[in-house]
Amino acid sequence: MESVDVLDGETREASAVPAADALVAALFAAEADRLVSLARFFVEDRTAAEDLVQEAFIRLSRTAHRIRDSERAAAYLRSIVINLARDHNRRGLVSLRHRPPAVLDEPSAEETAAARESRSEVVAALRTLPHRQRDCLVLRYYLDLPVEAIATTLGISANSVKTHLQRGMRTLATTLEERQ
Repeated sequence: MESVDVLDGETREASAVPAADALVAALFAAEADRLVSLARFFVEDRTAAEDLVQEAFIRLSRTAHRIRDSERAAAYLRSIVINLARDHNRRGLVSLRHRPPAVLDEPSAEETAAARESRSEVVAALRTLPHRQRDCLVLRYYLDLPVEAIATTLGISANSVKTHLQRGMRTLATTLEERQ
């Protein structure tokens, strides 16, 4: 009987791997571009943002077989990206792979259109906010996530998210008024 239990365990583990790989592939197809855009709010360099997202998918792929609720996988992935971006900024790393500074990217048409002065001021003001307020505002107003999804992503209560959103908006409005 013991050999049957081991075999059953191996069979379950083996069947979990293709499902986990499919989950990671589906998340990559659906979320990769949005995650790079999300990471750009936290780091200046597009190459570093892409590296952060790549590292997030690598970390997810290592633990994807343990994910029970695939609906929460995207929130888990966003939290990985945010934590990696914080770590990147805290340590002052140029990139996760310790490469020399990247050559500045040629802006795409989309980036050129989005590079208006008012957007730059808002992003600069966002960067002055405390981490939780900034995280909540970016997830809410840039990724259009509902409060519950933000709470799941950041691992805090929905009421905390609402508080951070309210305080962040108040501080952001004051900061932007002062700059005019």
